[in-house]
Amino acid sequence: MAKKKKKEDMTFLEHLEELRWHLIRAVLAVTVFSIIAFIFDDFIFNKILLAPKNPNFITNQVLCHLATVLNKPELCINTKPLPIINTMMSGQFQADMWISFIAGIILAFPFIINEIWKFISPALYVNERNQARGAVLAISGLFLIGVLFGYYVIVPLSIHFLGTYSVSSQIQNYINLNSYFSTIASATLACGLVFELPIFAFFLAKIGVISAAFMRKYRRHAIIIILIIAAIITPPDVFSQIMVTIPLILLYEMSIFVVVIVQRKKLKNTSES
Repeated sequence: MAKKKKKEDMTFLEHLEELRWHLIRAVLAVTVFSIIAFIFDDFIFNKILLAPKNPNFITNQVLCHLATVLNKPELCINTKPLPIINTMMSGQFQADMWISFIAGIILAFPFIINEIWKFISPALYVNERNQARGAVLAISGLFLIGVLFGYYVIVPLSIHFLGTYSVSSQIQNYINLNSYFSTIASATLACGLVFELPIFAFFLAKIGVISAAFMRKYRRHAIIIILIIAAIITPPDVFSQIMVTIPLILLYEMSIFVVVIVQRKKLKNTSES
């Protein structure tokens, strides 16, 4: 039986062929999880997606309890269920398909990252491979934490802000089904990607695009941007703004720490050579 070629001995077309199979496996993982999500759509829609708009959602309950304790009524959000309407004949079917696909991507994310890792890892040196052995777990973990942060924090606050925002008392809000689900999907996926900031910082530092000095220099700018985002999506109170701001600032500081480690290792390797 012929031995499998080493990565460095493979031709360009053989690399493409191998990449094709990794992509096929990743797509199959997304497809399988999307089908599973479609089968359990009743649970996904009623227990997960439609839950943040209701008063009994855990985040809404906690904030309303704090509003009572702190005597800050503006802290209580989503006190009334947000009415959702469908204006298209195929609207609910399209939403079902789209949400199943998004759920498939989220659930299959660790498998996707694992396939990417399997493709690139043979090209790394042994010491680089050992150092990055936990990369798949770190990337998947940060993405999951970001999705959960988006779902339990950003989504309820966004629903409250966008659902109650009014330019005139003569205009009533009737939220479209697809608009509601798009807001949830974009918020959770965006948070999942934002929480990958330490990973992005790691690779950018590896290729010399950013440095710890650069990130420290623009720390104030980053904090101002985070504060502006928090002020826009949260109710006008300090507590909810802090609840959104602190995790994002910690994420930025974690990225600086990661960049420092990368720079120290590069300096050590340079001095040894």
